[in-house]
Amino acid sequence: MKDIRPKLIDLFKKGFCTPQISRIAKKLHEPSTTIHYNIKKMEQEGTIKAYKAVFDYKKIDEGHCSYIMINLVQEKYGDPEEVAKLIAKDPRVESVDICTGEYELLVKLRTKDIDEYYEFVKHAIKKYGFTKTISVTSLKQIKTEFVET
Repeated sequence: MKDIRPKLIDLFKKGFCTPQISRIAKKLHEPSTTIHYNIKKMEQEGTIKAYKAVFDYKKIDEGHCSYIMINLVQEKYGDPEEVAKLIAKDPRVESVDICTGEYELLVKLRTKDIDEYYEFVKHAIKKYGFTKTISVTSLKQIKTEFVET
């Protein structure tokens, strides 16, 4: 049979997942129609932004997780959203946060290994003109996306 797992993983990351309404109905002891109505209402209000699969990242070759704290060059300091939006376009970037304190941005990066991480940082420093970065590597994730592993 044809192996389309990489294509599925890519779609699941982009929100091509749906809630299991019958499973939720059983758990809450409510009719499926009530669950469906409430979910659709939350989607329309923007309360629910997307549905996403939660992966065992080692099994999809994204087992190296780093958090990168970034100082921006003075020219970009006044508009960190511009740089954050550009960084967010990289498919290896799981999240980008604009922060208070000593650093302007916090990036959560998922890569295959330390070499791919290094290539990202080397490229990003040149492209975005970071003045300083500090990285923290996750050794083991205990809870993610509100799911305990």
